[in-house]
Amino acid sequence: MKAAVVHGPGDLRIDTLPDPEPGAGEVLVAMEWGGICGSDLAYWRHGASGTAVLEHPLVLGHEVAGRVAGVGPGVSVEVGLPVTVHPAEPVGDTTLPERIAGRTNLLPRVRYFGSAALHPHTDGGFSELRVVRAGQLRPLPEGVSTRQGALAEPLAVAMHAVHRAGAVSGRTVLVNGAGPIGCLLVAAAKFAGAATVIVADLAPSALAIARRLGADHVVDLGSGDALPDDVELVFEASGAPGALGGVLHATARGGTLVQVGNLPGKPATAVLGDLITREITWVGSYRFVDEITDAVRALGEGLDVSPLITHTFDLDRAGEALAVAADRTSGSGKVLLRLGEERR
Repeated sequence: MKAAVVHGPGDLRIDTLPDPEPGAGEVLVAMEWGGICGSDLAYWRHGASGTAVLEHPLVLGHEVAGRVAGVGPGVSVEVGLPVTVHPAEPVGDTTLPERIAGRTNLLPRVRYFGSAALHPHTDGGFSELRVVRAGQLRPLPEGVSTRQGALAEPLAVAMHAVHRAGAVSGRTVLVNGAGPIGCLLVAAAKFAGAATVIVADLAPSALAIARRLGADHVVDLGSGDALPDDVELVFEASGAPGALGGVLHATARGGTLVQVGNLPGKPATAVLGDLITREITWVGSYRFVDEITDAVRALGEGLDVSPLITHTFDLDRAGEALAVAADRTSGSGKVLLRLGEERR
């Protein structure tokens, strides 16, 4: 099979690897679509994503969907079933403290598709075939294509952030950063009943995508527009420390700021004074628990996030796809790889 494999910074290859075979409790998935994420770009550009450093070649990709192509012993799943995949697999039998019981995204050791966090690394799904534990499959409802299904994982990230915010229905929401996750936050907040969603970004093309996903108002920071004042519920999706001062100041006194964008794992300058004087509740949001199930259900109920998709490339052109996704001037939203033939 073919796979998109990163061997080091700037070194992406389309390698031919042995076809995998499912073992007990496992399923073989013929992959059809994969979405490029910021962590994929980080491994390709820098050989690391956060504190996870590439030590040997890694198949990229954790936003994937395809169809069941075979099953191992003890699995009763229909061949041909369209599925997406929960990319997280807990390691060991660690029991979480009662205060965070059930929040499996906070387990200290998790194998995640396309991640170098553990050794050996965990290959992702940017390949023609991938063996998956049966429990990681999420069947796609009728009417939801595998192309749409590849967006379930990042939509789950957004839905988890919305859950972290508490009650959203009827409220005004500000999203700072209109990258793919920021745009999906728009869709998730509107789906959860937010009355008004305001989105801010430096790029007009990103704001246009946010509009198509339901944003009521946009703030073009690149043209000198200012963030609004006193918004009760704010999502910070840019991950830029330099943006924090303005975002905190835009948050209403006593309001809530949900940090979704990944902040650097090293010292960075940020203006944080308003966190104290405005008594803001600043909440982190990391990946998701099982909101991918909620995301699949929402897609089945008609939530349309396809306007996020701006570019598609065949697997053989994965290097070009990564370059487009990394280029803020390309106008890209979510860039998809066609990993195999999409069957209907």
